[in-house]
Amino acid sequence: MPSRLAVFIPGWVGDAVMATPALMALRAAHPGWCMIGVGKPGPMAVLDGLDLFDAKIVSAGKGWDKGTLEIASQLRPLKVKKSVFLSNSFRTALAAFLGGCGGRVGLAMHGRGMLLNTALAPTLDANGKRAIHPALLEYNRIAMAAGTEEPGKVLRLATLQADEAAANQVWGLAGFADRPVVILNPGAAFGLAKFWPRASFAQLARRFAHQGFGVLLLCGPAEAQLAQAIASDANHPMVQPLANPHGPEPSLGLSKACVKRSTLLVTTDSGPRHFAQAFDVPVVTLFGPTHIGWTETWHPRSIHLQKQLDCGPCQSRVCPLGHHRCMTELSVDEVYEASRTLLGIHGGHPLPMARTAG
Repeated sequence: MPSRLAVFIPGWVGDAVMATPALMALRAAHPGWCMIGVGKPGPMAVLDGLDLFDAKIVSAGKGWDKGTLEIASQLRPLKVKKSVFLSNSFRTALAAFLGGCGGRVGLAMHGRGMLLNTALAPTLDANGKRAIHPALLEYNRIAMAAGTEEPGKVLRLATLQADEAAANQVWGLAGFADRPVVILNPGAAFGLAKFWPRASFAQLARRFAHQGFGVLLLCGPAEAQLAQAIASDANHPMVQPLANPHGPEPSLGLSKACVKRSTLLVTTDSGPRHFAQAFDVPVVTLFGPTHIGWTETWHPRSIHLQKQLDCGPCQSRVCPLGHHRCMTELSVDEVYEASRTLLGIHGGHPLPMARTAG
């Protein structure tokens, strides 16, 4: 019977993508082992297609009973030899401890150090406080403590055949044909403070459409109304929301397939930003309340836009001062010019080559 390695995935979709170098390294460092992925539905789903895991434990609920204890009960009979925590929560470490997992490796945070066999201190700043440090590097450090080589910084994702078929359907319904498509992603699961104004997205969408681009408003089920409203405000046939009553249901797999074949992504600081890097797509990211340093991944085809204000970055889900200037003061002109830079458009506006699914 092969030895078993349980890897606890970060709790956010974007973080799961940033963890892919560490995950690939863990897979390579444990040949012949059964690698078990443990995590929430979204982060686990975004990794579909990578063939990382031999088995999965997906937490379907919150709280001690449906979350922690349920995971522990599924782990216990597996007799896991080594467990690695790319999630920083106390509950994941407790689930592994109660589930009898051995070799527990992770960051000593949130009071869980006593539950770990190898407890790494978080990266600290000069004052001894937790440093604003890229999560990608922290995940790599954890992986190396679990026995891997240096994982590197290359993010990876894959799409399933069903995802590509659904994206073909979206392109057909939108009438994009072979024209290049810019994707705008207005959503942000973190909170309202990350949102760029609806009117700004609509104006940006019209600009791209008037230059001959197709424009797709990316969304999950929770952002469907916002995407539809922006498309309605833009009032152009080449500006379409992903959520279409005649099309496929929005999903992470479909979002990945759409980003993969796009020419450019303009997004808030949210998960799809990292889809672009994994598929080598240019991306303009609109940062407001969040520190760029936490999620830096060194994508060579990216531009980060952020206003330098006395009040930020505040890391708050809702603007504590009520003015939301960090996002509202990002102008459409600034975002459009950053997009043109990445597309290599100078002076006139020749259309770049369209990207197609591979």
